[in-house]
Amino acid sequence: MARGMNHIFLIGALARDPELRYTQGGIAVFEATVAGEERVTGNDGRERNLPFYHRVSILGKPAEWQAERNYRAGDALMIEGSLEHRSWESPEGGKRSAVNVKAFRMEQLGTQPELIQDAGGGVRMSGGMNEVILIGNLTRDPELRYTPAGDAVLGISLAVNESWKDRQGQQQEKTHWIDVTLWRELAEAAKDLRKGDPVMVRGRLTNESWTDKEGNKRNSTKVEATRVEALSRGAGPGSPAATPAAPRQTAGSAARPAYAGQNTGNHSGGLDIDQGLNDFPPEEEELPF
Repeated sequence: MARGMNHIFLIGALARDPELRYTQGGIAVFEATVAGEERVTGNDGRERNLPFYHRVSILGKPAEWQAERNYRAGDALMIEGSLEHRSWESPEGGKRSAVNVKAFRMEQLGTQPELIQDAGGGVRMSGGMNEVILIGNLTRDPELRYTPAGDAVLGISLAVNESWKDRQGQQQEKTHWIDVTLWRELAEAAKDLRKGDPVMVRGRLTNESWTDKEGNKRNSTKVEATRVEALSRGAGPGSPAATPAAPRQTAGSAARPAYAGQNTGNHSGGLDIDQGLNDFPPEEEELPF
């Protein structure tokens, strides 16, 4: 598999006061919801402001350091981190999973930007930033579909590898499973990708909600791609690279949907996100829109 890359950068305001809590094992977890509006130009050439709300976690000593800064709702922050996949067995039976943001850097902005009140009683930052960069391997062959309006859409799933050393100096590895959506020309250009192909994806983190067959509300977090690069299979020092079947590059405004409205290293003391959060009951995102 390709050596993974997993980075996310967010600039936004705290939608509400952050929280510091501890697992039963005594690990500190600092949690905050970072919210903003990103200016995006659609296929029709119109610029729109797309809101985003993402829960961010920091573990261990860095969590306690962030808590000492006494952040409050409305404070504007820059977040650098990675996407974390975790799964669990639900009380009702069946496996559930979620993708969250694990931060390893959190800095307050030097200026106070414009804040927007939302319908849920929180705030978000005007002119935020929401950017994800991933390198991983496709876990299955993608299937090109079309919406009733005739827009092409392609869903791919990436396996993104992470490795680190634990407190005992032992090498640890984990794979994060990230779903990615491609639209229009970008979707059609990438339809020949196949299972196992390594790709680089650039995009934005989005949340989707729906109601399952039992009538329960469900939320999922995905990456909406704005650029995809097919990488060579088997490339490495001193080894020839095989050419993938997919096109080399697709980029630009064609990758963006024409929106109608809103809708690594480990810097947490060697802690993996599952070590920090598996003592807490799983919970879904409560989005304020």
